[in-house]
Amino acid sequence: MPLGELHGKHLVTIEGLNMDHLSPVQQAIVDEGATQCGFCTPGIVVSLTGYLMKDKIIINEEGVKKTLSGHLCRCTGYRSLKQSAFFLKDTVEGHTGIDTLVANRMIPDYFPGIPDRLRKMQSSVFGAGEKSTDYFIAGGTDLYVQKGDLLPESKVHLLNLHPEMKAISKKNGYIHVGALTTFEEFANHPDIANAIPDIQAYMSRIASLQIRNRATLGGNIINASPIGDMTTLLLALEAVLVLENDAQSRTVPITSFFRGYKQLDKIPSEILADILIPEFPLNTKINFEKVSKRKYLDIASVNSAMKIRREDGIIREIGLSMGGVAPVPLFLKATSHYFIGKQVCRDVVEGAFSIIQQEICPISDIRGSVDYKRLLARQLIIAHFTKLFPERVAVRDFYETY
Repeated sequence: MPLGELHGKHLVTIEGLNMDHLSPVQQAIVDEGATQCGFCTPGIVVSLTGYLMKDKIIINEEGVKKTLSGHLCRCTGYRSLKQSAFFLKDTVEGHTGIDTLVANRMIPDYFPGIPDRLRKMQSSVFGAGEKSTDYFIAGGTDLYVQKGDLLPESKVHLLNLHPEMKAISKKNGYIHVGALTTFEEFANHPDIANAIPDIQAYMSRIASLQIRNRATLGGNIINASPIGDMTTLLLALEAVLVLENDAQSRTVPITSFFRGYKQLDKIPSEILADILIPEFPLNTKINFEKVSKRKYLDIASVNSAMKIRREDGIIREIGLSMGGVAPVPLFLKATSHYFIGKQVCRDVVEGAFSIIQQEICPISDIRGSVDYKRLLARQLIIAHFTKLFPERVAVRDFYETY
């Protein structure tokens, strides 16, 4: 996180949580034998305390697991950490939220005074940076890995100092998503949940909670990774990108934005400001699939998304995308066109297999061989249709075609 983004905020470290007695989180870790080494335990304490600071939460194992999803530690194992959920439920349940935790001596008593102290600070000390810059920084979750050695000596523009680029709203037939919207903000917004009912399940397969709270949709698109998860989903939704350059702006369909490996329909001074997702009829179905070496906390070998609408048994509209099978996140134009006007059945789905193999051009790398990725492309098409139309096709229908 850039230092410039911390102005006007309260940064809590493990030292800021210590009292003259153990907090419920610290006590739970002691009593359940859940201590890790000195590297991981402080972060675990901070994350679990942040979980309890939310008002009126229901403490449960799933909540604890999600909170700790970004803490990869091999010292002790996770069973005892998950057990701490039951300890916290017994000792804290009904007393969550900052004011209540302070009143019950569960966190230090300085917390309620922090908002007033922040208000007394100057509104701005650090500027966003000049637009004639070396790097634009949004969440930075990929950029700091790629360019970590260069950024301290570079001119940077901190995009997160532009809160107007975060809003989500409906207007003129589109869901407008600010490019600085984080993955978690996107998944938790009611308009997105209505449009993509299973978005929470999809999001659980992408990074960890901590990273999803920083990573932005705009950053995922501009990074142009061939296996970008949110980029693959937005391709299937046929989103439109709004690029700004000072007072000028233009729109580009995301389906034509990627010109080659890390090559974009964008000039260096342009900023991706807004992502427009076309609203679609209620009978539209959406699915996202991801295959990776681990189920969670891993990048995809191949991922894919599909948006489809049927009327009178006929496919009237469809958008198929796939990542990990080309130098760019790929919109499967020919395969999508093939399905238009057809029914959903085994023969029709099988008819797409040869078309998709002509559209993709995977390479062998650490995430899989060419043959493996070509097999996954076929299998993910099957997965889309069998999941969205189980009354029409089943996985068993395709057994004989191996």
